[in-house]
Amino acid sequence: MNLEKVIFGFFIVLAATLNFGFFVGDIDDPAHHDIYELFAAIVVSLIATVLKFGDRTQIGAVHLSTSLVADLQLLAAAMVWGYAAHISASGLTPEMVARVVSLSGGALFANVVSVVILIAETIMQRR
Repeated sequence: MNLEKVIFGFFIVLAATLNFGFFVGDIDDPAHHDIYELFAAIVVSLIATVLKFGDRTQIGAVHLSTSLVADLQLLAAAMVWGYAAHISASGLTPEMVARVVSLSGGALFANVVSVVILIAETIMQRR
């Protein structure tokens, strides 16, 4: 067993599951979407992105691109949440929460693509 691949797979799957945990719930209810879970999803996604920089294969490039998409969407979601909670006069409205959750849904899709690629790569590997 290769410890590097275990850590790599761990962070890819953890990024997807944390993002899924934030995404699930009524789309416009802030009580169903914890800001700390969004923060954890961003941190783990950024760690997963850093781990993907070393691979110079075509599959590695696709892994990196999916991770960059997830990072971008999660950071945008955090910025929308921050704007709504601290700058906007109307505060964290159901419309703003729906925007945040929609952005995290895009990141979740990118995470799912990354997990599928990881599984396909694992299945294709020869011993």
